[in-house]
Amino acid sequence: MSKDFIDAHCLSKIGATKEYSTEWAVDRYLVGGKYFGLRFNDDAGDEFITLKHDPHNGDFLREQYEGILPRYYSNKLHWSTVKLIGTVPTGVIKDMIDESYELVFAKLTKKLQKKILET
Repeated sequence: MSKDFIDAHCLSKIGATKEYSTEWAVDRYLVGGKYFGLRFNDDAGDEFITLKHDPHNGDFLREQYEGILPRYYSNKLHWSTVKLIGTVPTGVIKDMIDESYELVFAKLTKKLQKKILET
């Protein structure tokens, strides 16, 4: 899955923005200042994205696909890292991006949600 596809799908979400974090060397996809995706390359050059999910959904997905891993440095119950080239179908990654965005958006204040939806 290409970086362009990830960018296009993440940025198609209402109020979504992208920024590069030099400290973490990742592209961060945000809504309301909170990240819902982190895209990065590991030392071997493999490309990954970290996404938020419902805890039960995360366990299920990690059991189904070897390319979905618990996220290092994050709550493994709520976040997983997906290897973008490999065993995870494009449709599954797209659904995971959608779920991550929705979960993060739902945690924003009602005032901020309204402001995002009005823009």
